[in-house]
Amino acid sequence: MPEVRPVAKADIPAVAAMFQRILRRSKDATTPALEAYLKAIFLDAADFDPELASKVHVRDDASVSGFLGVLPLAMEMDGKPLRAAVCGSFVVEAHEDDPFAGARLLRDVLAGPQDFSFSETSNDVSTAMWRRMRARVFPDYSLEWIRVMRPAAFATELAAVRFAPIRALKSLAAPFDALARRVGNRHEQAWSNYKPLAGKADGFIDTDVSEEELTQLIPGFLAPFALRPRWTADQLRTMLAHARRKAIHGERVQRIVRTKAGKPVGLFIYYGDAGRIGRVVQIMAVPGQEGTVLDRLLKYADDGGMAAMRGRTQPALLEAMIGRKFAFVHSSSTVVQSGKPELIEAFASGSAFVNGLAGEGWTRLIGDRFA
Repeated sequence: MPEVRPVAKADIPAVAAMFQRILRRSKDATTPALEAYLKAIFLDAADFDPELASKVHVRDDASVSGFLGVLPLAMEMDGKPLRAAVCGSFVVEAHEDDPFAGARLLRDVLAGPQDFSFSETSNDVSTAMWRRMRARVFPDYSLEWIRVMRPAAFATELAAVRFAPIRALKSLAAPFDALARRVGNRHEQAWSNYKPLAGKADGFIDTDVSEEELTQLIPGFLAPFALRPRWTADQLRTMLAHARRKAIHGERVQRIVRTKAGKPVGLFIYYGDAGRIGRVVQIMAVPGQEGTVLDRLLKYADDGGMAAMRGRTQPALLEAMIGRKFAFVHSSSTVVQSGKPELIEAFASGSAFVNGLAGEGWTRLIGDRFA
């Protein structure tokens, strides 16, 4: 009979092969670097919890046919400690041979001792399985936002996703973007260009921030949320160290936004190179300053020559995005399963902090190469 059990070291080569072939859609052979990283993050992490272990689905012949990666996350609500299971990499092969393998994997993980389980990267197939297990999808956490700054460069980047050689023509986009900028400067903000506007954000500054400074600042930005991560400084250091490299997305930028008197009001972390689409992994802001932080992010990215910026929505940011020409698309869902109504209500009210660092967005599995 097929079975679901905790992942073991001997399973890692098979898991890496599925990750490469199905999730990365690559025909290249897996690498020792990928296998080593999967082992490091799912088996050897300092906060590894055997009760919240990643799981594999095993066929009758003992071969591995599925994997659901789980990252334990300490949370708190009203001072009460909670355990969350972040369900990330979810892959099943030969689905037609055993159409219930994915459901068995997910059911086993959700039956664990955690207070709630969630995924921020659930595709349509996975989301349907989560729903059948009484999980909720929260739209305000489930959208990707996009802000275009250089439309021709943005279109070139989108085309290059399908046909990489097109990127060699990106220099041809510059004159069109310069024209769009000149025309756009005659008007207020437009969908076809970005125009920095004088305003409240000019009373603030943003500067580079070290990882050590971030470990000290992040807990303060989490304080307004009823349901929030309970990270130690060492856990934050580890996550930020993992997040240093995302070669597919580009160089990391991490900036703190302050008043001119030096008081921190927010931060942003993104990856991207000039002319490309930047990937934002985290935005934080004190209540009331969300718009300021967004404006400082967009200005810095525009000054750096970014074609566009994209990231994941959080309810605390949505209102501030209105009027700033952000577009929204859906590519994956944030799904949550819990038997505790108060936790579900925290998500429904937008008072839970997840996505980005409170998820799997900080890992190298999203955005890095393993040559």
